[in-house]
Amino acid sequence: MRASMAASRQSQAPGAIASAAATAKLLEKKKEYEAVAALERASAQFLKRIEDLGEDFDVIADAGIVHGQVLEQWPNMFRILSLFLSQREQHAAEADENASAPTSGERLVRVPIEELRQAEAKSETA
Repeated sequence: MRASMAASRQSQAPGAIASAAATAKLLEKKKEYEAVAALERASAQFLKRIEDLGEDFDVIADAGIVHGQVLEQWPNMFRILSLFLSQREQHAAEADENASAPTSGERLVRVPIEELRQAEAKSETA
C-alpha cells in the first residue's frame, strides 16, 4: 500500500508544481500591473502639473506683454511732462512780466472785509 500511495503522490506533484508556478507567475504579473498602474497615475499627475505650469507661464507671458506696453509709454510720458513744465515756466515768466508792468490800471487790492463787518456790528450795537 505504501508503494501505491507514494506513486499517487508523485503523480500529483508535477501538477502541484505547475499550479504553484502559475500562482507565482500570476502574483508577479499582478505586481507588474500594479506598478504600471501606479506609473500611469504618477504620469497623469505629472501631466496635470506640467499643464498647470504651462497656464502659469501663459499668464506670466501676458503680464510681460503688459509691462512692455507700459514701459513703452514712459518716453511719451516724460515728453508730455517736459512740455507741461516748459509751458508752466513760460506762463510764470509771462505772469512776472505782467506783474512788473501793470497794464491799464489793473491792480489787486485787498479789502479788509472782517474789519468792515466788525465796524458795522459796533455801529449797530451802539
